[in-house]
Amino acid sequence: MASPTSDYKLNENGIPPFEALPLQKDAPMHSAWGLYGEKDELGTLNRLTDERVAAAAKSEIRTGVRVSLNWPLDAQSKGSFFARKLFHQELFAKAARTVNDDVWTFNSQVSSQWDGLRHFAYQKEKKFYNGVTMDAIHGTDSCGNKSTVNGIQAWAEKGIVGRGILIDYHAWRLKQAATNPSYATFDPFTTTPIPLSDLLACLAAQGTEIHFGDILIIRSGWMVAHAAKSESDLADLQREPPHNFCGVEQSEEMLDWIWSNFSAVAGDQPSFECWPTQRSWALHEVLLAGWGCPIGELFDLEKLAEQCEREGRWSFFVASEVCNVPGGVASPPNILAIF
Repeated sequence: MASPTSDYKLNENGIPPFEALPLQKDAPMHSAWGLYGEKDELGTLNRLTDERVAAAAKSEIRTGVRVSLNWPLDAQSKGSFFARKLFHQELFAKAARTVNDDVWTFNSQVSSQWDGLRHFAYQKEKKFYNGVTMDAIHGTDSCGNKSTVNGIQAWAEKGIVGRGILIDYHAWRLKQAATNPSYATFDPFTTTPIPLSDLLACLAAQGTEIHFGDILIIRSGWMVAHAAKSESDLADLQREPPHNFCGVEQSEEMLDWIWSNFSAVAGDQPSFECWPTQRSWALHEVLLAGWGCPIGELFDLEKLAEQCEREGRWSFFVASEVCNVPGGVASPPNILAIF
């Protein structure tokens, strides 16, 4: 492992300040390689300690209402963005008994997903979390066994479980549009950045406090816009690369905020960050390859938003168990919000 760039102190939450990143000399921008050890594969999920999970369960589970955030696996049944293989089910009867089996085939990112640590590297350096290379990911050991380094199976052992908060940006934006026309023209199918200042204003309007280690979930309105489009409109958009999506802005301030607060981030859009990136770098590089921070995409947040409005609170308990696929790149989230 490379040596640290300088001595740094951990704060009360056990992390160095954003200004101390990168932690290793000559490492990529803002990376935290080595913070949890050179072989670590959990990244910011290390923040979800048993104590934090227990406290979240105690404070957030009050009514027992459960809401799924999983978009159907076949939601993109006619075409997909980023040319991802569609979900296909083969159902067959097992005569002579009255029994059925089925076989599913699909790209792990064609519907609701957690991006894992094999998905996106620092593009210039070609390095994944903790400096892992493409050769290491695609390699085999001396016995011919495929490498599982940085695979999704590391997250399956304990899941992605803790306190979640919803920033209902879509609902907040619609209220702003009544007095500010710029909010009325927001189009989730354009490269429209959501600034940190708007997210903080939405949190304040909701009265939602952030706890360190929270799982951040943002409702951008992309799913609402997707549901309003015809099949032909979607097909046209899917055929035209690069795809354009709304999402959080690429900025140092956004990175600082995420680093200082969250264990995982997610949204209802295909890319979480606005796409294509408006900078020379992407948030995916720093979050996934730099910090090992899970990125959730295409989460179905419509029922969650409704329940939050009914409850009058936008925090809840999150239980997500990724698929235990050794060497997996991504996984359906299998996720519930529990109130």
